[in-house]
Amino acid sequence: MKDWLQTLPKAELHLHIEGTLEPELMFELAARNDVALPYDSIEEVRAAYNFANLQSFLDLYYQGMNVLHTEQDFFDLAMAYFERAHQDGVVHVELSFDPQPHLSRGVAMRTLFAGLGQAREEASRRFGMSTALIMSFLRDRSADDAMDVLEQAAPWYDQIDAIGLDSAELGNPPEKFTAVFEQARMLGIARLAHAGEEGPAAYISGALDALDVCRIDHGVRCLEDEALTARLANEQIPLTVCPLSNVYLKVFERLEDHTLPALLDQGLCVTLNSDDPAYFGGGMLNNFMACHDAFGWDEDAFRVLARNAIEAAFMDENRRETLLQALADC
Repeated sequence: MKDWLQTLPKAELHLHIEGTLEPELMFELAARNDVALPYDSIEEVRAAYNFANLQSFLDLYYQGMNVLHTEQDFFDLAMAYFERAHQDGVVHVELSFDPQPHLSRGVAMRTLFAGLGQAREEASRRFGMSTALIMSFLRDRSADDAMDVLEQAAPWYDQIDAIGLDSAELGNPPEKFTAVFEQARMLGIARLAHAGEEGPAAYISGALDALDVCRIDHGVRCLEDEALTARLANEQIPLTVCPLSNVYLKVFERLEDHTLPALLDQGLCVTLNSDDPAYFGGGMLNNFMACHDAFGWDEDAFRVLARNAIEAAFMDENRRETLLQALADC
């Protein structure tokens, strides 16, 4: 099954590029940029990946970002991920990035767009991989700060396929960002939001109603609300579920306890993704294999999941038809 899953054309819709920073590259960039790390070895970094919850992960995640300074750093970060994703059989990637912690460190917006943009072009040239770019806001910062970032990104609106909302969910409901997302809607930019991971099902409803999102990142707690579950099924709102991430962050104790089978039984539009693969047990192939081992899904089940992702992706219709045909031939 592993060989077949590797050849299955997969689209990754929920991927934080900063969360792809492997310890080896972290040390390399720290040396390049003369950044002191609180770890003496790669093994010590990996030992820190025993997270109690989302916040304990975020503390390490933001710490790791401190090694990213230049266009070359962001290019190297993204290309390292694209190479691993290509080996996993990923044919389309939608990479989220968080400008706010970089801007706070004095990294210019143009540095982010330049480095990531060059990597996207290289991934297309080397791997035939299509990509999309999602600019995400930190929900534990103010809505005014998010609006300022959206305005600063004006010269690069043509490169932004969607905006997103991530970081610490509890206590930061979607409604906090209604004005920011309304501004993005007026600009013609698609909208996504993390909801229903640590936060309640009500945050999913809030993201749909207040933020007018077209996809929900995570969404695994939707089953706590029968009406919401029925709405998600009827409207076929895609859920970008991240199985190994949910286990690493203790949303579920074991993958076998995950609501994924129930989500599919309810007719929801589910996709599989890796979230932050450097921190959460690996990339797309690892997540697909873990689900096979936990749930015993067959090839047809994985074809449905792969089709859902291709159909929900930000890509032109010719590319979509090409990938759907490749999936049909698999």
